[in-house]
Amino acid sequence: MAKTQPQHLDSDVDDATADAEALAAFKAGRTVSHEKVMAWLRSWGTPNELPPPTIPGDDD
Repeated sequence: MAKTQPQHLDSDVDDATADAEALAAFKAGRTVSHEKVMAWLRSWGTPNELPPPTIPGDDD
């Protein structure tokens, strides 16, 4: 019978990969300022709701 890796270990690897990618993005300056996020949040539910702030370098 072949041993299978417990699912939580796959999740740990996925988490570590996501953490490494996020840290690399942060170090590269791919962040959104607190001010931009707060302006966006404060606009929610108003007639002039803003679009979400974008991250520099995103092609979305």
